[in-house]
Amino acid sequence: MKSEREEVKNGGVEEEERELKRKREKEQSPPLDELEDDAFKVRGKHSRNVEVRRDCPYLDTVNRQVLDFDFERFCSVSLSNLNVYACLVCGKYFQGRSQKSHAYTHSLEAGHHVYINLLTEKVYCLPDSYEINDPSLDDIRHVLNPRFSRAQVEELDRNKQWSRALDGSDYLPGMVGLNNIQRTEFVNVTIQSLMRVTPLRNFFLIPENYQHCKSPLVHRFGELTRKIWHARNFKGQVSPHEFLQAVMKASKKRFRIGQQSDPVEFMSWLLNTLHMDLRTSKDASSIIHQCFQGELEVVREYQGNESKEISRMPFLMLGLDLPPPPLFKDVMEKNIIPQVALFDLLKKFDGETVTEVVRPKLARMRYRVTKSPQYLMFHMVRFKKNNFFKEKNPTLVNFPVKDMELRDYIPSLPTAAEGGKVSSKYNLIANIVHDGKPEDGYFRVFVQRKSQELWYEMQDLHVAETLPQMVELSEAYMQIYELQEE
Repeated sequence: MKSEREEVKNGGVEEEERELKRKREKEQSPPLDELEDDAFKVRGKHSRNVEVRRDCPYLDTVNRQVLDFDFERFCSVSLSNLNVYACLVCGKYFQGRSQKSHAYTHSLEAGHHVYINLLTEKVYCLPDSYEINDPSLDDIRHVLNPRFSRAQVEELDRNKQWSRALDGSDYLPGMVGLNNIQRTEFVNVTIQSLMRVTPLRNFFLIPENYQHCKSPLVHRFGELTRKIWHARNFKGQVSPHEFLQAVMKASKKRFRIGQQSDPVEFMSWLLNTLHMDLRTSKDASSIIHQCFQGELEVVREYQGNESKEISRMPFLMLGLDLPPPPLFKDVMEKNIIPQVALFDLLKKFDGETVTEVVRPKLARMRYRVTKSPQYLMFHMVRFKKNNFFKEKNPTLVNFPVKDMELRDYIPSLPTAAEGGKVSSKYNLIANIVHDGKPEDGYFRVFVQRKSQELWYEMQDLHVAETLPQMVELSEAYMQIYELQEE
């Protein structure tokens, strides 16, 4: 019987120890407490009254020069993205603010006392743990989460003022350079091109337009858009790090940091993914289709079959086939670089020119544009892959920068009813070019600033004004044209 009593006694002791261990673990879980205290206070759990003070003796220790909110918001110690605070003295990210948290420990060890919650934008002083309410910190909140009113958005294309960053550099909002993290210029040129599409830009500058969407890619693209057009940045460039992480996850590493990809493939994937994420129902439209979607009539004739297959299909981008380059050199033993007019390339879509295709079956195809979009994208098919290497077609395309009358190129475009007018004149707003060899070359982009009708050359962090004539001399790879307003 004694042994049984001892077993019961020992069992009770073990239960008490387990209970004490559970209490200790509960006490040592500050991130959850803090998470509920700050970000999820609306739930009414564990809410605590936090003292709010306007005067803080440590405000002069805030160092705006080291603050960078472009990177992923993970604690530098625990690598967690829950309830993360940024130290406004050294710029590092830490989790929580209770006595067992990493931010609290950092405040004691480093003597850094001012922290901002990256989600709620509230500023606290640690280790005293009171909230600081001072208007002098509003500029930091604006950099953390840039804001635009609808009136400000409408004025963007009329703004001619330069902004000055804290580092002393001058920059034009909307014309800021993007960091090339590691062979990511294909992303940079795509983003810079899309920033010229006014309805798309205006849509993403107002987060309320897509607050129903749960896609991280949509929200990261919106954040990047607001940072590029923000007039109160602390530095004259933006790092698309958070957006790239969302791209890698959404594309299942089809597009990733450290691996060069094609801007045309990336543009097609990005626009289709954004459309799928933004639409509220299966048949619903989105800002993507409102800007870029046109319609083609496709007539397909098979050999030995007199019948025709006629179908209509939507498009976001038109592929233009370049003529094959000459095989022979000139008398100076140099390769001749041929030239072709955009007019000749667009004949493919006039409804009469025959294009022969081999796959999936040998057929004669005729294409006709039946609906032209507000923003027309062209892709020059420069690269071809075979079993051994990648080839590049160096043919130069002669294209108009302004007043391109699409009806002259594609006479079959539909006309309006009697008395109505349909504009078919387009202006170039972005031109992505490729320089160098197929495998080792690089991409850059020419974009237009509407407020001054000036052209800029952009390659990662390099942003420089250029002449419109220089835009026409480049090896165009992808272009965006904007329909003129009547």
